[in-house]
Amino acid sequence: MTTPDHKPFIPATESPAEFTLKAIITGAVFGVLFGAATVYLSLKAGLSVSASIPIAVLAISLGRRFLNTTILENNIIQTTGSAGESIASGVVFTMPGFLFLTNGSGAEFFNYWTILTLAILGGLVGTLMMIPLRRSLIVQEHGTLPYPEGTACASVLIAGEKGGDFAKTAYQGLGVALLYALLQKVLHVIAEVPVWATRQANRYFPSAQVAGEITPEYLGVGYIIGFRISAVLVGGGILAWLGLIPLLASVVPGDTIALQLQKLGYLDNLQTAGGPGGWNPQTHTFADTAAAIYRAYIRQIGAGAVTAGGFMTLIKTIPTIVSSFRQSFSRSSINAIETEDQLSGTSQTLRTEQDLSVKIVILGSIVLVGLMVLLPQIPGDSLLTKLLIAVLVIVFGFFFVTVASRIVGLIGSSSSPVSGMTIATIMGTALVFIGFGLTGRTYEPAVLVVGSMICVAAANAGATSQDLKTGYLVGATPRYQQMALFIGVIVSSLVIGATVKILDTPTPDLLAQGITHAIGSDKFPAPQGTLMATLIKGLLSFNLDWQFVLVGAFIAFVFELVGVSALAFAVGLYLPLSTTLPIFAGGLVKALVDWRGKRKGIVEEDADLGKGNLFATGLVAGGALAGVAVALLSVNESIYNGLTALTLEPTLAEALGEGGYMLLGALAFAGLAGLLWRVATSRSF
Repeated sequence: MTTPDHKPFIPATESPAEFTLKAIITGAVFGVLFGAATVYLSLKAGLSVSASIPIAVLAISLGRRFLNTTILENNIIQTTGSAGESIASGVVFTMPGFLFLTNGSGAEFFNYWTILTLAILGGLVGTLMMIPLRRSLIVQEHGTLPYPEGTACASVLIAGEKGGDFAKTAYQGLGVALLYALLQKVLHVIAEVPVWATRQANRYFPSAQVAGEITPEYLGVGYIIGFRISAVLVGGGILAWLGLIPLLASVVPGDTIALQLQKLGYLDNLQTAGGPGGWNPQTHTFADTAAAIYRAYIRQIGAGAVTAGGFMTLIKTIPTIVSSFRQSFSRSSINAIETEDQLSGTSQTLRTEQDLSVKIVILGSIVLVGLMVLLPQIPGDSLLTKLLIAVLVIVFGFFFVTVASRIVGLIGSSSSPVSGMTIATIMGTALVFIGFGLTGRTYEPAVLVVGSMICVAAANAGATSQDLKTGYLVGATPRYQQMALFIGVIVSSLVIGATVKILDTPTPDLLAQGITHAIGSDKFPAPQGTLMATLIKGLLSFNLDWQFVLVGAFIAFVFELVGVSALAFAVGLYLPLSTTLPIFAGGLVKALVDWRGKRKGIVEEDADLGKGNLFATGLVAGGALAGVAVALLSVNESIYNGLTALTLEPTLAEALGEGGYMLLGALAFAGLAGLLWRVATSRSF
């Protein structure tokens, strides 16, 4: 039963090609690519960018030129591919926390098979739980829940004749990013991180530092998220690197900083040289005091700020969560679920109303519980503990999948408070464990497992509901979409787990510094993973430097009081300024483009499909994929040495001087920003 005012683009009476092998394979490839790019971006910057619209644009382009696909096949491509981004963000925001639990108690679970298992199980929970909700959320509330990304994807697919032009801009951004990455990451013509810093001996402003990791993906992310959020992010970095670090450098002796690094495990003892900042036991000084203070104090202050920001986000969304759950299980919604089960088993049901049976949801949930109890990848000291984990996953999954699916219908996937839901899950799980007397570091990994799977499930449920909205508008067959989502979850998880482990593999230069995990280093800070571990340790093991955590918490509280997004500011405080500064540059370009458009009276009908956004998407995808490729190649020492031999940095630094080489990099990045401006402000490129 469809709503009276709804007429899908492809009527239910027509049955063009839809669930075909070429559509599934193409969608799976996109899921793998965007999943890998999301892993890279989320580990470095703690951010992810929705992949649904770019995949829809690229699907049309490939479909028209090479695959001869129908609109419904393109919809299956987009549906299958979108799972990669949502699964990747859920994995990366939580599972690196295994590395940061008390005394490395979770490090053994940070392996490919555990990541793969949790990703697949969490993704399946998100898709399964959404099946009985489709009719109540997508069909019955068609007029009240807009599902912005899903509606935009439908517009792209329906306007397929424009798809080639759309895709051309995205491909150009991808090509520019790959060329830039070759010059930067392989040949090193462009400096990777230009730095301006004052010395520790500076009388007025010791150890202040301004740096920028001037990559195309950060510029693209900044443009996509806009000026406001990027400004809040960089504000946190400015407070840390131009405020707190110079202050601490003025009042804290080098030996005290070194003792704190020793306590945190970065230094074996004060007689051993090395560690963050390059400790010199003879002179009792650091080669880079700012880096030492960042590791010793700022990251813990930032973790406290992120935790508090997450709590405040959760508190603000509690009314929405409660009302969403209540509305989803009103009498009319329950009737819709019952109707769906009746229709799904009827052969006369219209093609556009055919869902997978609710029986599959029930049986699938039972199978998932069995797998969580029996699989060795799930931590637990007994079958009862693992059964408790499984029950909590199903209960929290049912609740938060329902909540996430409704919330994204109103505000979109990018604004969904998945982190707040994950925090609530971790708190609830920890309290249940404490109630059963399961405390201490032994059970920290088990709590993180529940949080990880719920984070993946909630993220995937949001993406799933957007996909089903797209299908509803274009006239897709729901059960084919649901089957495509299952395939997308499994295929993308296979590669996401591998990508995480590859990026975690330390390069020879990191190993030389005694760093055994690239994740958690300055290379891949993984801020959300730190947040989850900090929260779990505080609840179960009380193994924290609370003085630093509380300083961060009150910093976040102050910014929330003055109306600034505490969570975004806290992430900026935790991340290096070198990450947030180039993101801010992208946001600044977006602000200038918007200002110019407003001054000239130009109204952009759909910002997501504007040339600037599509070019920025290409920059993000190209830069991130290049980063993954270089990281993959660098795992092999001989290839790493071969890449190192290609570098032109010593030649350029000698010819231009170190400052001139840094300036060349900054000018190249400015040129890239100028190119983004040109594309965004012109109708042709």
